[in-house]
Amino acid sequence: MKITIRKSADRGLAEHGWLRSQHTFSFAEYHDSAHMGFRSLRVINEDHVAPSGGFPTHPHRDMEIFSYVVAGSMQHRDSMGHDRVLLPGQIQLMSAGTGVTHSEFNPSAKEPLHLLQIWITPRERRLTPGYTEWHPDATRAGDAKVLVVSPDGRDGSATIHQSADVFRVRLRAGHAVSHEVRASRGVWLQIIGGSASVNGQPLVAGDAASTEESGAMIVTADADTEALLFDLA
Repeated sequence: MKITIRKSADRGLAEHGWLRSQHTFSFAEYHDSAHMGFRSLRVINEDHVAPSGGFPTHPHRDMEIFSYVVAGSMQHRDSMGHDRVLLPGQIQLMSAGTGVTHSEFNPSAKEPLHLLQIWITPRERRLTPGYTEWHPDATRAGDAKVLVVSPDGRDGSATIHQSADVFRVRLRAGHAVSHEVRASRGVWLQIIGGSASVNGQPLVAGDAASTEESGAMIVTADADTEALLFDLA
């Protein structure tokens, strides 16, 4: 199986005082024609937001947008009437569809916010806007791989309008998990924290590994590791 590595240090970087953002794919003023996305996966931004900082109200359309909170807390408000505070390990997913506005802020005056913001293109345009969340299940806290986003909302996952299964991976040092890549699918693994190897290739926080070849992708943790795994049509 051919594994392609995207190193953290090679990502785009934006510094705005209140925000430090690293872009896995081309975004805003960062453009790299070799990294425009992966299948339906269009954006992975790793954002560090200063206390009381945030993104003021702005519009989106025809995109599936979700945030995964790593540390701190995130306040989400949108034109559909949602006003939510998300905590570490939680996900909120917004289907922008025909158009929504929203804001995202760090409500804490003391603690920084660390999150991943992900955009995935929907299977069709001009969908009805929607909102869904995923919260960790304490009874599955020790599971190495947990489904957090899916097109059918199975197993309590947040619902997305795309053939995309997203898994949260958490491994203790020395432990491993396998994911079977099916024919005609592609898999992208984004390391959030820790260090691991994928089919023998080492990764650290911020790195990613991808493949479009069928077979077993084996993730082995060198230290306690957290990651998101995207299985995409």
